[in-house]
Amino acid sequence: MQTTNITFVLLENMLATSATLPAEMLLAAQSAATRAQKKAGAAQNPPPIKIHTASLTGEPVLTRSGLCWQPDAALTDLGDNQIIYIPGLWRNPRPLIKKSELLLNWLKQEYQNGALISAVGTGCCFLAEAGLLDGKAATTHWHYFDQFQKDYPLVQLKRQYFITQAGNLYCAASVNSLADLTVHFIQRLFGKEIANHVERHFSHEIRRAYEASGFFEQEHNSHPDEDITQIQIWLQDNYHREILMPQLGEKFGMSTRTLNRRFKAALGISPLDFLQEVRINIAKDLLKTSNLSINEIVDKVGYQDTGFFTTLFKKHMAATPTAYRETVRAKLFSTI
Repeated sequence: MQTTNITFVLLENMLATSATLPAEMLLAAQSAATRAQKKAGAAQNPPPIKIHTASLTGEPVLTRSGLCWQPDAALTDLGDNQIIYIPGLWRNPRPLIKKSELLLNWLKQEYQNGALISAVGTGCCFLAEAGLLDGKAATTHWHYFDQFQKDYPLVQLKRQYFITQAGNLYCAASVNSLADLTVHFIQRLFGKEIANHVERHFSHEIRRAYEASGFFEQEHNSHPDEDITQIQIWLQDNYHREILMPQLGEKFGMSTRTLNRRFKAALGISPLDFLQEVRINIAKDLLKTSNLSINEIVDKVGYQDTGFFTTLFKKHMAATPTAYRETVRAKLFSTI
């Protein structure tokens, strides 16, 4: 069986989670696939994956968190790469881009060799700097939209999307979006059942589980107001925090009145209603797939008052959280 070589590029001041999270998901997928094959009595194991880490020169890399990461090799020592992950960087990526000619040339060569290349957040700038995204769709972290558009005018920046694909080039706006993208890669490698297994274990209890359904992309991002798109992304990344509308408006340079007006013009609902939808959808998934208590779920989705959340949930779903959990779980297990 042919091994799938997956290489994680390590860069100074990188966000370690932009490599550790997808790597752990991929390894979990391989373990799940192997167990499934053995349970089914299959003679062969699933196609193996081999994960490598590489820095520009093979020297250790200091990540944003202070973790000193010793790579397996230098970039040029690794060949036959099927999937390549480029990490996100903390803050301004341009100083590192200016001294990364080796990486840019390597990316161009690997792309020509047919490698699938994924970049996240400001890491997408490396694909753009290499000229690989000219005339193609791309995204990046919302905070760098304007600078990205200025630096790379030939790139078709899709501000309203969290994930873009242009042939074998993938861009993810955030680490959360990268996790969704990794589920897609896992499905390609191991099939839908294993992808669903990994998604359940890494999504429902750790981050917003509804994102994989395309909730924001398909239902809430089909509008031209880029400021509101940025606010949507911020809300989905921070839904678990206490969020007050006046402070939200101030953060994005708007009065509360302007925020509400523009949000309703773009989406047809207020920002508070949008936030409640986000939280309710996460809670629904947690009620269906986790064993967390109601109080724990309430806390995870950003509320402190269980009574208030129960009233809100019942308003949206015509059932209390407890009744909803009983109903969906009865449906979930009724055919077993």
